[in-house]
Amino acid sequence: MPFKRKDSPIFYVSYTDASGARVKRSTGTTNKSEAKALEAKWRLEARQERLWGTQPSRTFDELMLAYLKATETERSGWSRDLYYLKKLKAFFTGRELGKLKRADVRGYIEQRKAEGIANATINREVGLFSSAINYARREWDWDIHNPAERMRLSEGDGRKRFATVEEVSRLIKTAEQHKRAPYLADLIRVAVNTACRRGELLGLRWSQVDLETNTLKLEGKDTKNGKPKRVPLNQQARAALLNRLRYREKHCPDTPWVFCRKSGERTVSIQSSWEAVLKEAELEDFHFHDLRHTCGSWLVQSGVPLADVKEVLGHSTIRMTERYAHNAPENSRAAVEKLNALSQSGLTSDTVSLQGALSA
Repeated sequence: MPFKRKDSPIFYVSYTDASGARVKRSTGTTNKSEAKALEAKWRLEARQERLWGTQPSRTFDELMLAYLKATETERSGWSRDLYYLKKLKAFFTGRELGKLKRADVRGYIEQRKAEGIANATINREVGLFSSAINYARREWDWDIHNPAERMRLSEGDGRKRFATVEEVSRLIKTAEQHKRAPYLADLIRVAVNTACRRGELLGLRWSQVDLETNTLKLEGKDTKNGKPKRVPLNQQARAALLNRLRYREKHCPDTPWVFCRKSGERTVSIQSSWEAVLKEAELEDFHFHDLRHTCGSWLVQSGVPLADVKEVLGHSTIRMTERYAHNAPENSRAAVEKLNALSQSGLTSDTVSLQGALSA
């Protein structure tokens, strides 16, 4: 029989799955009749799979609910994924996974393009769907195909919005006055000085902060590419983290989260406060991720070699870093000026002799 937990209005059911194990499962509904129907369906599917090896039908909703719940503590960007899921659900809700075709996914992509959504955003939405299917196949042995696989759209060169020093300064000063989000100014400081992504910072724990070596220790589950990395802290980033440490000692000394609310709860989303600060600071067409681009741009402008910028940004290839190269034309100018020394040491006369030999 369906039952409720003390902390949830949702009905749960308990039954024996195909392997013979007892499982407790959320029905995702507050309606008892619907919960009973789902329980009967799951019991029948488990019996059919146990007796005949028949795979039960799976729906989009069932997949995504199970995936997000199973990976909640493994991934950064939780609020971002919920936003993507909302868009996907509007199109795929109630659909059986076994009946979905690549044409259905293309239909979703075309609809989002017609709405004026950027290719990069569509890729992330479809990518979430594809990741959930692959996870279910790998971890739960679901016998389902992946119609969202290899459906990536071209993103061109990506966004190239870089902020000036004055713009970032104005943004930080405005954020400092935003009392509803006292963490935001320090979050911006750390982001623009480390090139860390929003999800990496919002999921940051104090156990990952080493102020003795001035390093952030990010694990594979915290990063976009799944690889652990060590992030160096400069004076600006260190000062921002010390601000957060003082805030923690004053309001919530037991919290594990670096960027938290006064209660000690982790800050999951900054969207409303970010948009409010952007408007007040009069910054247009600027995303939080552009702070990462800004960090890369400033490094190149300061004469840092692309190979070193690549390491700071955590790019897998130097090609990804090369899009920042145009921000340092003076570096290229200085490089070609060094050819003058070669000309003065005899390159010009050798070239003339070579031209003469070729024309003889």
